Amino acid sequence: MIQPIAPVNTGMEAKVIHSDVDTVSRPYTAVHGPYHLPVRRVFITETPDVGAVPGRRLAVKDLFDTAGVRTTYGSAIFAEHVPTVTAAAVVAAQDAGYVSVGKANLHEFAWGITSDTPHFGAVPNPLAPDRIAGGSSGGCAAALAAGLADVALGTDSGGSIRIPSACCGTTGFKPTHGLVPLDGCWPLAPSWDHAGPMARDVAGCEALLAALVPGYRPVADVALADVRAAVAWTGHADPLVRARVEDVARLLGAQPLELPFPDDAYDLFAGEAAAVHRELFAAHADRYSENVAAKVRRALSVTPEAMAADAARRERYRERTAALLAPYDVLLTPTMAMVAPPAAAGEAPIRARALSLTYPFNATGAPALALPCGTAEHGLPASAQLVGAPGTDALVLAVGRAVEAALRTGR
Repeated sequence: MIQPIAPVNTGMEAKVIHSDVDTVSRPYTAVHGPYHLPVRRVFITETPDVGAVPGRRLAVKDLFDTAGVRTTYGSAIFAEHVPTVTAAAVVAAQDAGYVSVGKANLHEFAWGITSDTPHFGAVPNPLAPDRIAGGSSGGCAAALAAGLADVALGTDSGGSIRIPSACCGTTGFKPTHGLVPLDGCWPLAPSWDHAGPMARDVAGCEALLAALVPGYRPVADVALADVRAAVAWTGHADPLVRARVEDVARLLGAQPLELPFPDDAYDLFAGEAAAVHRELFAAHADRYSENVAAKVRRALSVTPEAMAADAARRERYRERTAALLAPYDVLLTPTMAMVAPPAAAGEAPIRARALSLTYPFNATGAPALALPCGTAEHGLPASAQLVGAPGTDALVLAVGRAVEAALRTGR
């Protein structure tokens, strides 16, 4: 594991630090051998970690406002933007003793799964330099995998915490919708947006969640034999990913479940995103990357009637899924159908498949935990997803804790 980078000493507290994204690197050993990890593509802005104690170094996705510290939202338009107010979730983490070590790189405006933009460079995957780190919270997952942070604060609108966690072999939790405040965080599609913790293990996620949610109480350790679990969608995964998730299913004694995928509700998502970007895009379309500009142009064509139809379909899916999952404590699925995809492929060929197993739980607003579950194709990690009913966050994390322990001990 790479050692933490030395604190950056500017003589100022939490001020903007500018540097070329490719000029600072650290030796790092990936799955297939050593290479130099470009730290300045993990963090858009680094902040001094003076006062940080072990376990309390926090990477903050650069979607959250931080007073006095540059906050770009991954966009060239906001490259020099310095907020005057700090996002509520960041304040809560700081009040609990977490210390920011940097604003983590991301996909532009959090609208994508590769965390590769022309503005701040592609986030490197510490496990494999030729693979994506995932997105949109790619910098958070990369910082964790490389040992540059202990925990991270990310967002997830279709898989943006869980996909990077799967790609980088880390752990990420999308809480029940609305549990973690999003005040002071740039929105993507508000009824789909979630903020949540990322870490190298379930305990790290749970500790940060307790800081973010007043009154949160963890569930005591559970015995896997007592967990009522279902498993679905493993047949959509590549062979070794499927095998690793089925290993978890055996640990849980999970029962196979025929769970439908949601009907297409992209017009609802896109229409919400269009409302966020309409005025900004009209004024600054030339400063968007083509990747995100194309999504905005498509979103701007969505009609209110299409959004209303999608909202009705989503509600029916929520009701149907709740009924199917009611007999169970958790649902197990793969987080992604494959390991981290090659970076050279770009986003278009992989987007639909990468999102297929995560976005349904943005539609339902249910808590969902991604945790590594062994080695799969190309020597890269597979990731299992544990999902609960809305409001059962502590139970999902407790089951995740038990699964994690069983995987580590082999029993």
